[in-house]
Amino acid sequence: MNLEEYAEGNKLFRTYFKKNKEALLDLVNSGQSPNALFIGCSDSRVIPDLMVQANPGDLFVIRNVGNFVPPYKPDEDFHSTASGIEYAVSVLKVKEIIICGHTHCGACKHLFEKIDDPLLIHTKKWLELGESAKTSAILSLGVNAPKEELLRLTEKLSVIKQIENILTYPNVKKRFENGDLSIHGWYYDIADGHIDYYNADTYEFLPLKSLLNGETKKI
Repeated sequence: MNLEEYAEGNKLFRTYFKKNKEALLDLVNSGQSPNALFIGCSDSRVIPDLMVQANPGDLFVIRNVGNFVPPYKPDEDFHSTASGIEYAVSVLKVKEIIICGHTHCGACKHLFEKIDDPLLIHTKKWLELGESAKTSAILSLGVNAPKEELLRLTEKLSVIKQIENILTYPNVKKRFENGDLSIHGWYYDIADGHIDYYNADTYEFLPLKSLLNGETKKI
């Protein structure tokens, strides 16, 4: 898309805005009160609101490379994602946290590739947050396993690791243990649009659509 196409898109959006003006202005006047914090990848193929057909005001979204969650370390320089988590949990009082990984993730792919480009110094440091998932995948499948199998498992294990990391935040842990906050790990397939969720009881990813049949959801 070029700049003119973006302008045309905004014109179409203003038509949507007019049709939904009352609801959208209510968000302005009353403030936001999203039910869920959605932590997803910056990948342009991941589209949180469309994936679940959410309305404006439903999701508080944090996106970064790899949908990583830095562990709670106030003295570290990961303040953007960390501050978003704190604001969603402690100020907006969201009831749900969704950490959503996806297939064909560039961040997970680059965990297996050496980065020497000095222009990617911040990216190289950031990707360290995925190293433990990569290591676990290799230990599970073996270093000589097919590359695609390693990548898919790394992507899933990374979601679980980010759940562990977000529980290092004091107020997240407190609210979770009090039953006031639910945490979910999702895995989105960009090739067909379906989502799996992590079931902490069975240690597996199951189709999210299965919850429509009344199955109990776990983290």
